[in-house]
Amino acid sequence: MSAAARVLALLAERGETLAVAESLTGGLVAAELTAVPGASRTFRGSVTAYATVLKKDLLGVDGTLLAERGAVDPDVAAQMAAGVRRALGAGWGLATTGVAGPDPQDGAPVGTVFLAVSGPEGQEKVAALRLNGDRAEIRMESVRSVLELLFGELHENARAQDTEQNGGT
Repeated sequence: MSAAARVLALLAERGETLAVAESLTGGLVAAELTAVPGASRTFRGSVTAYATVLKKDLLGVDGTLLAERGAVDPDVAAQMAAGVRRALGAGWGLATTGVAGPDPQDGAPVGTVFLAVSGPEGQEKVAALRLNGDRAEIRMESVRSVLELLFGELHENARAQDTEQNGGT
């Protein structure tokens, strides 16, 4: 089972939804999710905010943050994930931002990637990657990694809820 199928199955089982904000992946995460039959039960949609101004205008990323640090930044990824979750009315939000190449961007070398998850109860997780390979390889590894990041958060959240419901450790 693909990472996308595992994530969607877990979300469906829990009755939760997902939205995605993409920059360097340019819609590849959404394409991976929508390739799974029945994705519409949990996948609300995506925003491909490739231009920096769209990160601010559509996703609510802080303009000062973008001006000072650029779009390739862990805090930008976190704000993108939270912003798409709010904008599309989803329980969970994912975000990808980074440099796929061929040239560095915002002072960050090719292969610098930040992924983020934002959850319904304030959960936030950001991962920093340093990827090798060509543009296509960096983008595809970013897709795989962000789906795995969400899968890990969903599992961690489920364990915490189970512990809470069963009275402790």
